[in-house]
Amino acid sequence: MNQSLAMKRERKSKKLSIIFNKVSKRALDIGVSVAALIVVSPILVYASYKIKREDNGPVLFKQKRSGVNDEPFEMYKFRSMRVNNNVIGTHSNNSKDPYKDWNGRVPDDFVFKSASGYNPNITDIGAFIRKYSIDELPQLINVLKGDMSVVGPRPEITQITNHYDAEQKRRLEVKPGITGWAQVNGRSDMNHGKKIEYDLLYIENENFWLDIKILWMTFMQVIKGKGSV
Repeated sequence: MNQSLAMKRERKSKKLSIIFNKVSKRALDIGVSVAALIVVSPILVYASYKIKREDNGPVLFKQKRSGVNDEPFEMYKFRSMRVNNNVIGTHSNNSKDPYKDWNGRVPDDFVFKSASGYNPNITDIGAFIRKYSIDELPQLINVLKGDMSVVGPRPEITQITNHYDAEQKRRLEVKPGITGWAQVNGRSDMNHGKKIEYDLLYIENENFWLDIKILWMTFMQVIKGKGSV
């Protein structure tokens, strides 16, 4: 009898903990995104002006990414690449699949991009906003819409998630984030296997205070100008 009551209390406690984590995370998302949009509004206006002035192209770059439970959504970024570029990746809407030879799993040694090296497709203002992660700021709108969280695994392009195996798909169990545990521990030089490892570690230990820690670590990295994953 006592054991049965203890088990019921434990289940109730876990249920309340889950509810608290969900409510507190959404409150953090709304609070941080609204405050951030107000604080960085001059930067948003100036970046928009510089992007438009450089080549008269669109200010925002929109691309389909995989969200929670692999539901696709349209993610926003400041455009940092030239309008007519042929690059397949985070700044291209090219429908071709450069990863079609993968056999049911994204290779662990795959590295999506590098923070170093010259790329002729990147605009002058694009190089600056990438260095300081200013190009990611429009994703605060995605957070307000509920597509993303402030903290979580980075949203991957569908061309890559289409090749996830069962283990890799676990990173899609939570909302994607603007920043995450993988980003503050490796940034642009991290391979896919290590990124999955960090993302799953975050999912297994997700809580309010871990999110606060990640936000602080992200702030310090942005100040130092490190490239994002």
